[in-house]
Amino acid sequence: MAFSDLAGFEALLKAAPGPDLEAKAGAEARNSQLTKPDGSLGRLEEIGIWYASWRGEARPRIAQPQVAVFAGNHGVTARGVSAFPAEVTVQMVANFEHGGAAINQLARNAGAIMSIHPIELDRPTADFTIAPAMSEAECVAALKVGWDAVDQQSDLLVVGEMGIGNTTSAAAIANALFGGTAADWVGRGTGVDDAGLKIKEEVCAAGVALHGGKAPLEILASLGGREVAAMAGGIARARMLRIPVILDGFICCAAAATLEKAVPGALDHCLAGHVSAEAAHPAVLRAIGKEPLLSMGLRLGEGSGAGLAMPLVKAAVECLSGMATFAEAGVSGK
Repeated sequence: MAFSDLAGFEALLKAAPGPDLEAKAGAEARNSQLTKPDGSLGRLEEIGIWYASWRGEARPRIAQPQVAVFAGNHGVTARGVSAFPAEVTVQMVANFEHGGAAINQLARNAGAIMSIHPIELDRPTADFTIAPAMSEAECVAALKVGWDAVDQQSDLLVVGEMGIGNTTSAAAIANALFGGTAADWVGRGTGVDDAGLKIKEEVCAAGVALHGGKAPLEILASLGGREVAAMAGGIARARMLRIPVILDGFICCAAAATLEKAVPGALDHCLAGHVSAEAAHPAVLRAIGKEPLLSMGLRLGEGSGAGLAMPLVKAAVECLSGMATFAEAGVSGK
């Protein structure tokens, strides 16, 4: 399943497997016989059946969840789009590696193995208001980092990111994919003031004016970052392996949206972990057809909202697979 260019990557997406309908039917049949009134567990029932369909088991378990965090630097930060300097990316990677970030705690709480993948932090992407952020070859290399980061033995995946300037990148991607104006998609990110917000809008508009007419994966290369492309690569690899994915916030969903726009249905193996406080995240979720599991006011990134949702998905699967049926429990059914 190798790819050497964006066309090859898109061809893999088009050939990706779908859900196991036999396993789905088995899970639905089991769910209908569990010791509860029909539908009484709400979305937990839907999540459990969805998970079963992707794992190919009517009675699955989640034993090896994975969190993969990617880091990259953006040349567009030179335009003043962030409240923090680019050096913070390197510093936060060290914090991840020493277990000190929020996502470290959330991954541990979910029983997930976490890996950190800094990608050429000493070589930021190009300023996308002047040139494509990445060449095709650079984007393919970043996609492969994400692709290779997925553990083939994992059974639930969260992809997260760290990269000063990447809310600007995500806003430009969303604007290019879904239209509207830059102001519709740009938010305060790391906490920029009104002047900084205006700069972000101008930068986003300039990038979209230069690159907006391109195909979705070309937009990823032209307006994305290495960590953004790596998340897309990880999500695509998980699809090939039938590993369900929990999407994180605005940046993760913008990355994922390039896959969905390139190949409709490419995100059928994904749930939205949460809706973030970043202003445009709800619009991206609507555009990719995802209803978030949680709304907690988070806007950190790192995979934190998806990491927080991991135990919820595990709970849904435990209910489907661990509860007794009426017959097993000796309880009178309907």
